[in-house]
Amino acid sequence: MAEYQLYCFAQSGNSYRAALMLNLIGVDWQSIFVSFFEGETRTAEYRSTVNEMGEAPVLVHGSKKLSQSGVILTYLAERSGKFLPRGEDDRLETLRWILFDNHKMGSYLATYRFLHTLAKPKGDPVVLKFFKGRIDGALGILDKHLANRSYIVGSELTIADLSLVGYLYYPPEEFGFDIAAEHKNIGAWLNRIKALPGWAHPYNLMPGYPLSA
Repeated sequence: MAEYQLYCFAQSGNSYRAALMLNLIGVDWQSIFVSFFEGETRTAEYRSTVNEMGEAPVLVHGSKKLSQSGVILTYLAERSGKFLPRGEDDRLETLRWILFDNHKMGSYLATYRFLHTLAKPKGDPVVLKFFKGRIDGALGILDKHLANRSYIVGSELTIADLSLVGYLYYPPEEFGFDIAAEHKNIGAWLNRIKALPGWAHPYNLMPGYPLSA
């Protein structure tokens, strides 16, 4: 058995944050497929044995079982010594951007994409329009922040970057708009991360793609 196990599925950007981190730091890990679209996370068994919150990802390392991608990223960074922010100010700035991502960007992108592409039937156009407005605002903030810097915090990649990219490598057709093409600074930043040894697309890194009909 691998040193780390990650409960995940290919369509989950939250899971992708953790899977990408595991790949980039070069540890021995394996995926455990979560049948999200068949309702596995809503079952009593999953909530009693894997994660009481009924969510993925979940990282298993020895006796530890960790959920929430920000917690997983922090744990792996501290254990590996990689992608850690330097000093108190950078640690706080990293946390600030992870929280921004979780509350203002990733959450809206995930919901919009689900309603636009994965839900049957599709979401109400009025609801989608509301979410799109929130997404545009968050992406504008991120693009402006990246105008004169290579990474989110300081001059090096940190877990702030790995949190924020969670949903940004999925195909444009799943959103109905092209994030990288419409935001040149985000696009350049995504290409920098994509060039790192160990980077892989979410559909190649985690199980469950394509979805069965």
